[in-house]
Amino acid sequence: MRKPLITFLILFGAVTMNACKKEEQKAPGNPVINIKTEFSSAYFGDSLQFTVGVSDEARIPLSTLKAHLYYSDELVSETVIRTKTEGDYTGKIYIPYYAHVPNGTATLKLVLQNINFTTREETLELPVERPDYPYLTLIAEDTEYRMERTGLYTYAAATTFPAKVNGYIKTPAYGDNGNELTFGWEEHTIKEGSINNIPFSNAFSGDYTIMFNTLNYEASPFIIAYAINQTVMDRVDDNMYRVDLALNREEQVVIDGFDDLDAWWFDPDFFTRDASGNLLFQAKSGNYRISADFNHEYFIVEALTGTSLSTLQADGSGAVWVIGEGIGKPSIATNAVGWTTEKALCMAPVADKIYQITVVAGTTVSTNNINFKFFHQKGWGGEFTNAALSTTSDLIFVGDGSNGRDPGNLGITEGQTLETGATYVFTLDLTGGNDNGVLTVEKK
Repeated sequence: MRKPLITFLILFGAVTMNACKKEEQKAPGNPVINIKTEFSSAYFGDSLQFTVGVSDEARIPLSTLKAHLYYSDELVSETVIRTKTEGDYTGKIYIPYYAHVPNGTATLKLVLQNINFTTREETLELPVERPDYPYLTLIAEDTEYRMERTGLYTYAAATTFPAKVNGYIKTPAYGDNGNELTFGWEEHTIKEGSINNIPFSNAFSGDYTIMFNTLNYEASPFIIAYAINQTVMDRVDDNMYRVDLALNREEQVVIDGFDDLDAWWFDPDFFTRDASGNLLFQAKSGNYRISADFNHEYFIVEALTGTSLSTLQADGSGAVWVIGEGIGKPSIATNAVGWTTEKALCMAPVADKIYQITVVAGTTVSTNNINFKFFHQKGWGGEFTNAALSTTSDLIFVGDGSNGRDPGNLGITEGQTLETGATYVFTLDLTGGNDNGVLTVEKK
């Protein structure tokens, strides 16, 4: 009898203790927060570190400590710390950096919860201000530029830039809790936290200033323009822009604003590149109109007298134009001239009263059939007939009306062809007078 009684007492004690434990766990408890960090102030962009002592007066196990940050009534940041045991816990909460938010006071709420979902909340006022950075860094694709502080929240980099600068902006870490912040391009505007390139653009390359404001995110410049030698081209229509310039022989020509300039064709009569890849003007010094033809991706160059297209003058100066069949730039396949006078090609004036046009057989000139001639203007009017034009070439002949070509029209000598891929230079020499033009054809 004694042994069963002892067993009963042991079981009764265990049940009683378990019941007490369950009752204790069902009790709401009383979480206690002991803030051990003095929150004096913070900066937008900070990762604010804090230490909090946590406990429960009823010895109920704890669950979590949450930190919530509010700008006005908007929750902007939070962090959660698991609190398995009583003691001190350290965490960080991010102070978000947004545009247009003024300096002010944020609200930091600390919420401690035990396993019975009983909570204790402490609320603190946290003064927050925008960092006044000493400088920013513009990180472009191949260069970094320092943006100096020019005023409160305003920064600028003034140096020699290309016409287009793609890059994002980075701040230094500011203060004891600061982070490096970035500003990039998102949905056609500048946004914090992005490293997508901001498409800064100027009308031309050279010395100009890139600016950024860290309060309102205003930035400049954003100029969509095409320019040559820092002169903005005028829009003719969606596919044609043009500019009139005074150009000197061997002068560098700087073209800005074109994303895919390497894909464009450059007329060898007017342009060449030096060893460094710079574009140099090749015709005689003078006034020219350069038109950017986006349909065919090439630059049309035409001689000017004042603001008008040049015409051939009585003394042999001015310009000579090519109209007819079997020739075209940048290729006969895509842009043959034909007898459309608006497509007339201006020969490059290479010296006084000497004009030149360079072609590549099979590309800019037909290999076996040409029928074009030289005109005094871009259109109908004065033209060179066989009475005013001669040649000693055994490859090209001048028509006389009875040899298969109209007077002055050029043809390929019977039995001859131009070598596919070879370059030919047609030079018209008028130093002997407009009525005594001499055509030479040289294979390069």
